[in-house]
Amino acid sequence: MYAELGHFALILAFAVALFQMLVPLIGAWRGWPAWMAAAEPAAIAQCLLVTLSFGCLMHGFITSDFSLELVWANSHSAKPMLYKVTGVWGNHEGSMLLWILILALFGAAAAVFGSNLPPSLRARVIGVQASIGVAFLAFLIFTSNPFLRIAFPPFDGQDLNPLLQDPGLAFHPPFLYAGYVGLSMSFSFAVAALIEGRVDAAWGRWVRPWTLAAWMFLTVGIALGSWWAYYELGWGGFWFWDPVENASFMPWLIAAALLHSAIVVEKRESLKSWTVLLAIIAFGFSLIGAFITRSGVLTSVHAFANDPERGVFLLAITGFFMGGALVLYAARAETMTSKGVFGLKSRETALVLNNVLLAVAAFVVFVGTIWPLVAEMGFGRKLSVGAPFFNMAFTPFMVLLGVILPFGAMLSWKRAKLGRVARKLLPVAVLAIAIAALFWAMQDGRSALGPLGLGLGAWLIGGAVVDIWTRTGSGGFARLLRLPGADWGRVVAHGGLGVTLAGIAAMLAWQQEDIRVVQIGDTVELAGYAITLEDVREVRGPNYLSTTADIALARKGRDVATLHPEKRVYPVAAMPTTEAAIDNGFLRDIYVVIGDPQQGGGWAMRSYYKPLANWIWGGAMLMALGGGLSLSDRRFRVAAGAAKTTRRRDQVAAE
Repeated sequence: MYAELGHFALILAFAVALFQMLVPLIGAWRGWPAWMAAAEPAAIAQCLLVTLSFGCLMHGFITSDFSLELVWANSHSAKPMLYKVTGVWGNHEGSMLLWILILALFGAAAAVFGSNLPPSLRARVIGVQASIGVAFLAFLIFTSNPFLRIAFPPFDGQDLNPLLQDPGLAFHPPFLYAGYVGLSMSFSFAVAALIEGRVDAAWGRWVRPWTLAAWMFLTVGIALGSWWAYYELGWGGFWFWDPVENASFMPWLIAAALLHSAIVVEKRESLKSWTVLLAIIAFGFSLIGAFITRSGVLTSVHAFANDPERGVFLLAITGFFMGGALVLYAARAETMTSKGVFGLKSRETALVLNNVLLAVAAFVVFVGTIWPLVAEMGFGRKLSVGAPFFNMAFTPFMVLLGVILPFGAMLSWKRAKLGRVARKLLPVAVLAIAIAALFWAMQDGRSALGPLGLGLGAWLIGGAVVDIWTRTGSGGFARLLRLPGADWGRVVAHGGLGVTLAGIAAMLAWQQEDIRVVQIGDTVELAGYAITLEDVREVRGPNYLSTTADIALARKGRDVATLHPEKRVYPVAAMPTTEAAIDNGFLRDIYVVIGDPQQGGGWAMRSYYKPLANWIWGGAMLMALGGGLSLSDRRFRVAAGAAKTTRRRDQVAAE
């Protein structure tokens, strides 16, 4: 009965979403307070119903109920409990239900925490958010029902894709979806403001925390996916420029631009039109990501489905929301005139340049991702756009962005003295150049990538330190602890970007690799480390068979670690996986993969020395932490209280 209950809850949620879409929007249009007030209980009711449906589906996976077709196709009774739970979203139907759940949670959050908004704007935001829910609930109910029964249930299931049976992939989709779907709130605020014909400083202040939360979740989700690809796929890389990887990266870039432009709207009432456009495009890229992963138009290891009919439905959803929002944007263009005037040397100019670089970088990624499809449809040619194109076309924009960030963060609004900021940053520039020169002299080859990346990382980290210290004035450390959360968030996020760029540059420039056939007892020398294959044995896991190697890692005669790389086979899915063994360190990773046995005896073994590998994900976590610190800034709450006070005064004056 629980499956039928979950299906019925979905249908009720669809009906409530229709009510939540129509009644508040009509109420805001006609000025009917009671109809506008219906938005809050409707949003909460929809969230509860979708949560109930999701809970019913999870119950089916936890109890291994193979009468449900989805459970049979994506689970197995011998699977560990963690992967039974995460199997809920390890497939197309379940992942779409998770998407809708997060969408409903954001709508309910807007209802609960949006009391500072004017009633009409609040009703329109929740109504627009509900319209997205209506579209995706219809998509799920009519094309991807997760509660289909099997007339004669089989004894056991077909198991989950073994690549997804991993802790990194267990938590990666929820964070990524929270980021994807969180951008729907920025979209809803943009469309609601366009309907009202009013975009002002208050709107910029209201949209920022929602965008910040989505960007923070997206950062964590992308980092988890990259970390998983690094240690699970066995190839030693952290980013492949896969179409689905790009589909998550594009909204991240646009959301970063949106965060910075919303600050200009809030502080200076400039860039209104551009900020609203970014809010629309950011969610548009999220919808494109859903289309890419489920339509089968582009091949990816991350794809959930390969169904053209579903792809057409998702393409129609994308076209409706993006097309409708852009038509409304064009119709309301005259209402978004900027009031603030600023000079060429100002923080506004730096933020405009920041936005241009991020937007162009996102466009480069979009072109490289979609061009194979365009070439095949338009010219009948099969093309592959790989890492060389992206590295060459994308990297210069990130380097320029890194160069201007410390300047932009320290410039004054409206008019700034560039020389004063340059003098404060001069020691950091000297340090960055010295670090780059030092590593240029120390390296064996003459590649500029490593020294340039470390120098740029030092520039960003040092610039963040100078930025936060100059804001203390004469207060010293006592003042430092009292700085607003947004100031700390900015410098931590910028410093985190510096750490990530340094890690990427060092890993790409100076990693060392050894691939050979080794016998039991053989030792491989790599970057000053001795890697010895001691034994290879067969191990039985809960739902897999493993060939596990015992490898001793030593340096200068001293034991460092014992590594256990694996080659697993999942009998039910009939699929092998590679489990790398990694000795993590602050300055380097030693990464070992065991391969297949060779005909002449011995085993194929790949060994890597990867400098600063963990800086990549450590920097990403610092960026997410910076987002969290900014989100905790009490000024968001003070602004909310001020908005309430202003609204009450306006009401008293009207009476």
